[in-house]
Amino acid sequence: MAEAADFQGTSASPARRWLRRTGALLAGAPLLAGLLQLPAAPPADAAGQESPQAAAGAGSVSVAVDSLSPSAPSEGDTVTVSGTVTNNGKQTVTGAHVDLQVGPPLETRSSIDTLAKKSDDLQGPSGEKVGGKYTEKFSALTPGVAEPFSISVPADKLDLGRDGVYQLAVALSGETAAQPWDQVRGIQRTFLPWQPEEAGTRTKTTFLWPLVSSAHIAAETGSNEQQTPVFRDDELAEEIAPGGRLDQMVSLGKGLDVTWVVDPDLLASVDAMTRSYQVRAADGTITPGRNQEAAKHWLAELQQAVTGEEVAALPFGDPDVASLAHNGTNVTGSLSHLKEATDVADETVETILHVKPSTDFAWPVDGAVDPSIVKVATSAGADKVITRSDSLQDNLSYTPSAARPIGGGTTAVVADSRMSTAFQGDLTKASASTLAVQRFLAQSLTLGLQTGKQRSVVVAPQRMPSVSQAQAMAEALGALQGGAWSESQDLTAAAKAKPDPAANTKVPPTSAYPSSLPKQELPRAAFEQIARTQGKLDKFKVILTRQSRVVTPFGRAMNREMSTSWRGRGVAAVGYRDGIETYLNGLIDGVKLIQKSETKLSGRSATIPVTVQNNLVQGVEHLKLRLTSMNPTRLKIGGDAYEEQRVTVNGGHAQSVKFTTSANANGRAKVVAQLYTEDGQTYGAPVTFDVKVTEVTPTVMLVIGGGVLLLVLAGFRMYTQRKRAAAREADEDDTAETDDEIDGPQSQADAPQNPEASGARLKEESEAGSRADAPEQPSDPAPDTAAESADPSGTGERVDR
Repeated sequence: MAEAADFQGTSASPARRWLRRTGALLAGAPLLAGLLQLPAAPPADAAGQESPQAAAGAGSVSVAVDSLSPSAPSEGDTVTVSGTVTNNGKQTVTGAHVDLQVGPPLETRSSIDTLAKKSDDLQGPSGEKVGGKYTEKFSALTPGVAEPFSISVPADKLDLGRDGVYQLAVALSGETAAQPWDQVRGIQRTFLPWQPEEAGTRTKTTFLWPLVSSAHIAAETGSNEQQTPVFRDDELAEEIAPGGRLDQMVSLGKGLDVTWVVDPDLLASVDAMTRSYQVRAADGTITPGRNQEAAKHWLAELQQAVTGEEVAALPFGDPDVASLAHNGTNVTGSLSHLKEATDVADETVETILHVKPSTDFAWPVDGAVDPSIVKVATSAGADKVITRSDSLQDNLSYTPSAARPIGGGTTAVVADSRMSTAFQGDLTKASASTLAVQRFLAQSLTLGLQTGKQRSVVVAPQRMPSVSQAQAMAEALGALQGGAWSESQDLTAAAKAKPDPAANTKVPPTSAYPSSLPKQELPRAAFEQIARTQGKLDKFKVILTRQSRVVTPFGRAMNREMSTSWRGRGVAAVGYRDGIETYLNGLIDGVKLIQKSETKLSGRSATIPVTVQNNLVQGVEHLKLRLTSMNPTRLKIGGDAYEEQRVTVNGGHAQSVKFTTSANANGRAKVVAQLYTEDGQTYGAPVTFDVKVTEVTPTVMLVIGGGVLLLVLAGFRMYTQRKRAAAREADEDDTAETDDEIDGPQSQADAPQNPEASGARLKEESEAGSRADAPEQPSDPAPDTAAESADPSGTGERVDR
């Protein structure tokens, strides 16, 4: 990008400085000519060490500028530079001294970038030494030993001229045994913004202060009335504890004029910690949470910090709109999750922080956009997209204002990429942090000096700054807000600022999207799994008597499944989604049919009980239980092939449902029990069992009944016959005895006169006796006539059978 050095005339001080330098150059010309005729420098020592000045890169001594105060000095200030020098070589450096060197102003923003990349390069420009008493000396620098230094110099001794950004170099010079001449052994360059008087036109700067974290809560809750939340880990407690990342973000941001960009999920999670909550450990055990006081303190501090400040709310869970645009739009229901996350954001923030947030802004990862991202980002109601100048680039010699229309009623708020990325990387070392602060201020001042027109600039740093990054951001922002060239502005005002007519308003094509970003996006499979989970939830919720106990926690969990925080954490993202789906499957399986073994059915009709078990805390309704006979010709249920009955089961109870059946034939019939929702969708797994049918017809019943009756009659007949026979025998004995006594033996005259009749009667009596003794068969027919008198029959009387 071209940039103009659009500065006004040179003040008297730089003119004098230029004359002094010209005079010194002319005076040293003869000396320089003589030096050119001297022999080359002595060769490297026996150890093969090369002269640091002859090689590009850092020298044998590292110089770390740990502090530069003030960061942006004014007239009358004293600039103090502190740090350490460390001898990384193998030889002791003698006659060592640390000097400050001031270079010429850096005219463009790109020149600041170039210098920052070569901040410790010995071959780069170093500037003019301040010299005099503003030098710190060391008798010797031992290898491997770090020595501190601190140099304080009045600002007027630095000979700074017109407003601008000056190179300030801290250089260590000295000698070694192999190179016994004084030369620079190490250097560190930084930037010194110089704006002693208030600028005529201040740059309006908007700094986004993000409060975003990763997902800490899943869908699991306790079974009590309060639905105690279960946290996946205890990392959030560490972040809000004193000294933690989020604690530092609130503490540092409290005294700054910033726009707070908040993920409502973070607020909801900390708010849940203020009450009873549980934490699931890595081994699966659940323990009570113990950080209620820390959560209450953090929320109280945040509520105080945002009072009177602008709060912009991201959609709940901070959904990754770029991943959604590239991989999720073709998956049914994905966009509806973004809409739900946006709708719930307003209420969540207002309820917890007691401020009305702005929900008009979408913030894609790294501010990178293409047409599909813009379309998805605005589909949920946002009409402003926070992008970045390295995505929506301008071919201008200056940096235009942030706001610009990009069509369709959408405004792109273009954050400055140089200032937004100034605090990335490892800033745990004081030297790295100081360099980041000075570079940020240098870019801001140079931007402001480009034109005489007032512009609005937005700074959108990384979403989750570390503690060291947050501290550097706060230090830089404090210096900027106390400086003379910038004034604060909130995000809404920046979005409404008058656009620069020359600024680019065309969204870059998909081909221009940074190739490194898609590699970290959520894949299509992630959105398909979310859709599958949503489908199961939709079928499950219709049977619940208290749907909100399930719908709300699962809805928020699915918002978290789309979170931007999963970038670069693919394995963890899969584990989180699997955990949500598995937990939902467990709840669905809590309402099920009890398995049945083979059922035996005797008789023409009977009832079959089927039991529905509800292991949920709440009751279920709107269910139908259908029992179907797979062989209706043998076994009918409810007079047909199947029958349905409505089912309502209280929480923690079981209900048995009875179905009437009718049998038509013997044998086994397969029966299937299945639960259905009211809209006809199957619910849960079916239960299949066999019914063994033993059919009994009316004819068989008559035969059996007749046989039983014959047995009874036969027994009665045998009893009466034996009784009669016994009576006759007794009578005959008595008669015979009387005859013997009176008449003596029977004479031939007393014998029967008809032998054939007598023989027939004896034969008949014999057959009757034998039949009475024989068992009667069940198939024997019942008698056709009524029973005769039970009195003993006379001799020769026929006995009916």
